[in-house]
Amino acid sequence: FENPFLLSSAPPTESESNITRAFEAGWGGVVTKTIGLHPVVNVYGAKAKFMRTTPDDGNVSMKKRPGAALHSSWNWELISDKTLEWWAPRIRRIKEAFPNKVLIASIMAGSGNDKELRHWQELAETAQGEGADGLELNFSCPHMDRRDMGSNIGKDQGLCSVVTEAVKEVAKVPVWCKLTPATADIVIEAAACFRGGADAIVSSNTFPSIPLIDPETLEFEINVDGLVSSGGLGGPAILPLALAKMAQLTKAFPDKSFSGIGGVSDFNQAASYFLLGCGTVQVCTAAMLDQAVGPNVIKRLLSGLDKFIEAHAKDGWKSIEDFRGIRRDRIVLQSEIRRPDTADYHSGYETVEG
Repeated sequence: FENPFLLSSAPPTESESNITRAFEAGWGGVVTKTIGLHPVVNVYGAKAKFMRTTPDDGNVSMKKRPGAALHSSWNWELISDKTLEWWAPRIRRIKEAFPNKVLIASIMAGSGNDKELRHWQELAETAQGEGADGLELNFSCPHMDRRDMGSNIGKDQGLCSVVTEAVKEVAKVPVWCKLTPATADIVIEAAACFRGGADAIVSSNTFPSIPLIDPETLEFEINVDGLVSSGGLGGPAILPLALAKMAQLTKAFPDKSFSGIGGVSDFNQAASYFLLGCGTVQVCTAAMLDQAVGPNVIKRLLSGLDKFIEAHAKDGWKSIEDFRGIRRDRIVLQSEIRRPDTADYHSGYETVEG
């Protein structure tokens, strides 16, 4: 990577023109919007909106109000509505124009039978054949109806392993698995991906959620004909949640590779992911609000990284590798945190003798 900052698979990476602008702006890598064999038809109307909060009362709403600060993004947009045949020549042209940048193809298919596993392989073979530097398997989209697609794969360790293994059979480039945060123990699914041969884990995608109900109209703030379905929450609101998931992963697999995502708009947030053990960080919401591809966001990230390393020059730091993961071991069990009056741990239950 030219630098460790990537645009994540999302609306900012849905077209050749956007990806071109992103690379020209300075992003080290781009993950395409998820490509499938069967183009989707999205819902009528808005696919994404931003929620903001007012400082005086903490009210969160999609309604635009003066003085409100960004709280989060919410979307129910599906994968790319373009065909694999549409994407293939564009991947090739992008790589020809930017040979030193990293272009990762996000792909997704069903996983209910051997035919659908072959779909994953077809997507992988085409993307890498056109020059993609890596593959990101979408096990995390929170609004797929089928039980064997998107986040429903990411909740099933068996499917995680089987799909990853199928892709690795044909892959000649690194394979990343993007996991859903909506699982009881993300370490279990990550372990399954690694068993299947994954080269890295990406976390977190958006968190499953629904929009708020307007108390005046009694309608959901975003809806079609009054109806809603599950969507994904992203942006600043999910940062602590996404960091908790990443901490679980990097502590469980300290020698593996991770790409962190969720709530990043400048280096202050990105630093937490690196300090927990990530090698790269991905951005979506902040970029969407900055000319669609985040030219000012990447400037802040690169400037912040340079200043951070410069501030720690006395420690001998010259790159991310010098501080990557140095804080993950400070995340411990509650019982290991010092108490004010006694070294003994008491947490509301009877201590078992012996």
